[in-house]
Amino acid sequence: MDIRLKGGVAAAAALLVLAGCATHAPSRGGGPGPGAQTDRRLEAQASAFESFMRNARGIDATFAGPAAVSEGLRVGASYEPKQLEAGMVAYAALAALQEPRFVAGVRKAAQDRSGKGLAARLAARPDLAAGLPGADAAAARASAALYRQGEALEASGKRVKKASYDVQRQAWAKVFVPDAKARLTRVKQISSAGYRPAGGDQAQLYSTLSQGGKRGGAASPVVSRGLAVAALTVMGENGRASALMSEPRSGMCVRVAKLNLYQCLAAAGPYYEDIYCLAQHAMLEPAGCATDAVRPMRTAQR
Repeated sequence: MDIRLKGGVAAAAALLVLAGCATHAPSRGGGPGPGAQTDRRLEAQASAFESFMRNARGIDATFAGPAAVSEGLRVGASYEPKQLEAGMVAYAALAALQEPRFVAGVRKAAQDRSGKGLAARLAARPDLAAGLPGADAAAARASAALYRQGEALEASGKRVKKASYDVQRQAWAKVFVPDAKARLTRVKQISSAGYRPAGGDQAQLYSTLSQGGKRGGAASPVVSRGLAVAALTVMGENGRASALMSEPRSGMCVRVAKLNLYQCLAAAGPYYEDIYCLAQHAMLEPAGCATDAVRPMRTAQR
């Protein structure tokens, strides 16, 4: 059966303003590369991205009844768009900090006479970070880390989307969701609540980043911002990263995905359509935002 739902929205990108906070050395169990320090807020922002992607790809495609659909929507709706946007940049930054040559190169550049005013230049022009020593390797790490997250969520989203058709053979799936308006309200409340840290999130974050891997090509705007944030972190200039945590193209992408989810659920009737909404707009579209985030502007598909 075809599932027809209205789509298409417009949204404005917004900046997420960071509060300055102290840096701390990495823990023995994992952290940035040798000689680097990181910012607790940066870790929290990256965890908001990593935990959503991890939990969303863990949604079980074997829906046994309405409760499973409700739980899937709870997980899929759990990102707040501005947090996810900033989280992609933060995740790229922490991935870049795994590259020892980049960390060492930034320290040297900052100490050289030519490095005077480097922090201010990076804050104003994050693309300049691509010229720092070791930046190519750091960018390749960041691109691979982001793409790997998107690719994994896409695979899970495809399984859930297939389930939205397969489940129609079960009688419960064809029953209309009772009080659909209240269900949509709950989904919006979950979204606005945003990231709630859970035990083990930091360990999961660095465990995922430690997988390494590199993806070549020119740095995308998100990756460029990640490199600049990483460099500012190495220099102890975390407060200058405020305006770099937002990237218009990726920000629009995650906002449109969330608004499409709302529109989809508003038009949905039976439970199998809720599953479709979950797969398409809470899994596949955010996954696409992550993979598109590593593409240079000139080759972007969106």
